[in-house]
Amino acid sequence: MKTSFLMSLALAAVMAGTVSAADLKFKPNEDSKFNWKSYDAFKAAHADLKGQTITIFGPWRGEDEKLFSSVLAYFTEATGIDAKYSSSENYEQQIVIDTQAGSPPNVAILPQPGLFANLASKGYLTPLGDDQANWVKTNYGAGDSWVSYGTYKGKDGKDAFYAFPYKADLKSLVWYVPENFEEAGYNVPKTMEELMKLSDQIVKDGGVPWCIGLGSGGATGWPATDWIEDLMLRTQSPTDYDKWVTNELKFNDPKVVGAIEEFGKIAKNPKYVDGGVAAVASTDFRDSPKGLFAVPPKCYMHKQASFIPSFFPEGTKLGQDADFFYFPPYASHPELGKPVLGAGTLAAITKDSKAARAFIEFLQTPIAHEVWMAQSGFLTPYKAVNTGTYANYTLKKEGELLTSATAFRFDGSDLMPGKIGAGAFWTGMVDFVGGKSAQASADDIQKAWDGIK
Repeated sequence: MKTSFLMSLALAAVMAGTVSAADLKFKPNEDSKFNWKSYDAFKAAHADLKGQTITIFGPWRGEDEKLFSSVLAYFTEATGIDAKYSSSENYEQQIVIDTQAGSPPNVAILPQPGLFANLASKGYLTPLGDDQANWVKTNYGAGDSWVSYGTYKGKDGKDAFYAFPYKADLKSLVWYVPENFEEAGYNVPKTMEELMKLSDQIVKDGGVPWCIGLGSGGATGWPATDWIEDLMLRTQSPTDYDKWVTNELKFNDPKVVGAIEEFGKIAKNPKYVDGGVAAVASTDFRDSPKGLFAVPPKCYMHKQASFIPSFFPEGTKLGQDADFFYFPPYASHPELGKPVLGAGTLAAITKDSKAARAFIEFLQTPIAHEVWMAQSGFLTPYKAVNTGTYANYTLKKEGELLTSATAFRFDGSDLMPGKIGAGAFWTGMVDFVGGKSAQASADDIQKAWDGIK
């Protein structure tokens, strides 16, 4: 990265706000759906920290910053610590600049495990300890998975747990209109085999099972990467998935080619997709779910992450007008359990202090999750939270998928080098639906990976 660009980032003003106890969204011990008991215990254990300060740097801006600040207010109220949160439009670069300059925040919150791994290898992170790792393993759905995403090699080359998971996102979802299913007499499939039978039945009944849109301007192709990642988790072990995203398992390995071919059974079947195969790559991903709501429906199912309702017709009521089901596993692979694809943020100590340690402990209280859950846009794999605090039915249902998952994996394309995950993988999938074979498409992507110096 050019020095001038780094300097401009370093000089950029980063807005910071102090959170006060007066900002509490829900008064402690009034609403019984919140877990105040654990909060009161946390408060009693940290009464000696009053007057200390903590700086927290994270990715949340705008409305998300307000939501995080509403959670942070409870930390301030419980401890008396003066908490300051800040962010930057270029937060990934800013945290690198700050740590290298010797002026890091006490706590950094990031959605990139790879960036944290890099910081840990240079000695910029403080290990959280085995007790914290064991706590996550025990208390989170797919706890082993979350521990692995927070475990990195330090400057000494030894593995340690550095990053505590907080706030998750979910991708393994298939959206549908319940009324359409009811009128046609269709049941929600529980296995991939049932999903394919349902697709065939819809075609037999004169309908089209799927809407798929890979269009996204310069990022066209990315929705297909989610399909491949989910199918990798349903046909191969989580270990193979991990090897794949680091290229230890080559992109043109038969295991990966097989997952691409499974996607092709849907995306390249002209009877399966609205508009035919040619429409798959040309349809914008934001427009692709609209067929669900046409009369008669242009399609019955749409696979996309938890954000897609933002592009449903105005006034759509989730849980009524539209709902989702879990993208199911194969009955032929029972050993793979119930894997979930998604993303999440992790909190690490970049400047150690008692206040920083207390903040990580605060994230272990259900309140640190429930306050955000009760508002909007928050999912957690923490099994001890009261799912009744979720703001709506859809979030509650999504949250339950996270707590019951047997394995959780981050979006693979985000973990790959940019030239692959945000380049060759995208274009390779467009070429695939355009007519190229799965093997040839995978060979092209592997060639691009081999060309990275």
